[in-house]
Amino acid sequence: FVSRPTTEAFLSTDMTVTAWETNLTPTNGSDQAFHLHYIGIIILDLLTAIVVMGGLAGNMVVLWLLGFRMHKNAFSVYILNLAGADFLFLCIGTLRSLFEFSFVLRGFSRFTVPVSIFAYISGLSLLSAISTERCLSVLWPIWYRCRRPRHMSAIMCALLWALSLLLSILEGNYCGFLVRNMHHVWCRVLDFITAAWLILLFVILTGSSLALMTRLLCGSNRVPLTRLYATIVLTVLVFLLCGLPFGIHWFLLIWFQKDFDDLVPSYLVAFLLSCVNSGANPIIYFFVGSFRQRWWKRRHTLRLVLQRALQDTPEVAEPG
Repeated sequence: FVSRPTTEAFLSTDMTVTAWETNLTPTNGSDQAFHLHYIGIIILDLLTAIVVMGGLAGNMVVLWLLGFRMHKNAFSVYILNLAGADFLFLCIGTLRSLFEFSFVLRGFSRFTVPVSIFAYISGLSLLSAISTERCLSVLWPIWYRCRRPRHMSAIMCALLWALSLLLSILEGNYCGFLVRNMHHVWCRVLDFITAAWLILLFVILTGSSLALMTRLLCGSNRVPLTRLYATIVLTVLVFLLCGLPFGIHWFLLIWFQKDFDDLVPSYLVAFLLSCVNSGANPIIYFFVGSFRQRWWKRRHTLRLVLQRALQDTPEVAEPG
């Protein structure tokens, strides 16, 4: 087994690059390489801050519309909870930027690690549930319409939030993020359980998405494409491209770490991509809802656009 680093080392890697910048000193006269690394870190921080601000605004709009302005159905409940997980993860990005410039707030940085784990696991769990339930509704439509429990979406969201919270609290408690005492044995066990759960969610997400795409594109009894299908497929695709690297990096950080100073740039890139994933979801909703609509002939509100993005009936009036 590879020895796990201390909490202080991980927090300096995760929440601030100040310690890394002071520890990284030029060797063999490589001043230019040192400055290039420093400039790269600054650029990544600025890009993360810009993405976080835009993503927070978009997810706030989605939370407001789905929570207070629209009638809820099975999939709007999932989208509402997914927007909450994305909003929470982006809030961690905001706090991380504040810790860079405030020594007073830096003492609270140890709480951001389990919260970011909680938000990430919750988002992946909810996205897997969305894709799986959509796949079930396509493969077994009669069972889905007749036998599906009425409040299944709310129950599943509550269970996934609770499980994600439990894993993050246990990780923070036994791995030294919430308290300074670290239990190496239990930390290893919890690391393995968390990694196994993430892998299982990824397999479920990938399998259900492939099955859904197969029914949409192949076979004689293909189901008609709706805006809800497009929303789910695009959301899953963006997660696989932008959100998955953060989970992979977290897994590699736990099991294969050698030198944390060398992992700082790659971690910041993975964190930036995950923020892009959380901020891109509202853009996907509003893009799908407004696609091929004649804005100059009819006034469209954000509520109507978001409602159309979750529409589960084919639009026969539109060609193609």
